Amino acid sequence: MAAFITDLMQSIFTPGPTPTLLVATNISFACLQVVLLLLLIATYSIHFIILSFLSAGLWWAINWFAMELRAAEEAEAEKKRRLADTGLGSDSETEVETVMDTGDTGVGSKGVEVLEGRGELKDRANLGGSRSELSTEDEWERVKGGKKAMERSDYLYPGFANS
Repeated sequence: MAAFITDLMQSIFTPGPTPTLLVATNISFACLQVVLLLLLIATYSIHFIILSFLSAGLWWAINWFAMELRAAEEAEAEKKRRLADTGLGSDSETEVETVMDTGDTGVGSKGVEVLEGRGELKDRANLGGSRSELSTEDEWERVKGGKKAMERSDYLYPGFANS
């Protein structure tokens, strides 16, 4: 039992689903199912049936994921073994792709195509006034302190004009 606990603690820091971690997961889910069954018998509540189905689904999904991960690792190991047998993978760890020239010249040009502009850009400096007068902050300063503030308050609150 002490060896299992030690292996479990080491498997937590090992990437991937280790056999010890899967055994602990399966034991935990089995105990959870027993507890849910006992609570169902004691209370006759449908909630424990629903929780049991959810727990069983999660239990199945975890085991399915571990099985698929193991199958993918085996396929990767088989691929590496085949590369080692053919001698292609022994010199380097990178994959090599062979590019074959088919002699196709293609109909399109290989240059960069220039697109025409669709809209017109407007220069804000030529709209009148200096550049600082056109900023949002300056506009708010004019609205707060000037005549526009009075006009705006008359519009929003007609009964409070010139008060």
